[in-house]
Amino acid sequence: MLKRLASDALGLSDVGSVIKPADYDKVDADDYVFHEDNEKIYFLIKSKTDEYCFTNRALIHLDGTSAVSKKRMLHRYSYSENTISNVSLETAGTVDLDVEIKFVIGSVPFSIDVHKKHIEELKDLYKSLSKIAEIAHENEFALQYAQQSINVASTTLSRVQSKENELVESFNQLNDAAFTWLMESRKEYHVKDYGYVFEKYINN
Repeated sequence: MLKRLASDALGLSDVGSVIKPADYDKVDADDYVFHEDNEKIYFLIKSKTDEYCFTNRALIHLDGTSAVSKKRMLHRYSYSENTISNVSLETAGTVDLDVEIKFVIGSVPFSIDVHKKHIEELKDLYKSLSKIAEIAHENEFALQYAQQSINVASTTLSRVQSKENELVESFNQLNDAAFTWLMESRKEYHVKDYGYVFEKYINN
């Protein structure tokens, strides 16, 4: 008990370790992964108080209050609803025991301290999160361009001089085509599964 209290006081309990895939089923976060829907863990950091579980679909954060408390708050941040940004990696100095990976998901900032022996694994996570952030940023612009194209087509049609019934028919056709196009564009540019990114950069 005294060791745990001292660890909290010194802040050592916040220094995490990277968990190996063979041990994913031994951590609490695994219970909240949607395995039934093909969700898969690709990276997991565990400290005495917290777990940070990066799956192909979301970041699952089990937020603990202290090393001596068993209470946890579960947060889930899906990548499709919460854009990742401001990814950075702070390497260790000569006397430092830890490295730090920082990022923002949605509007929530994260700063995770990890033992410096895991620096190579952290580099892979840094690459993965940076790539996801880049893809989401590019897709957001692509979806905006698709929306602008529809707006231009709609404006052009509204200026066409034609019989009322023909104009209505043309508008309905354009509306149906626009809806289909935007739905397909959303599927293409609104990515929910980034497993292919993690598979490319993790352990490579």
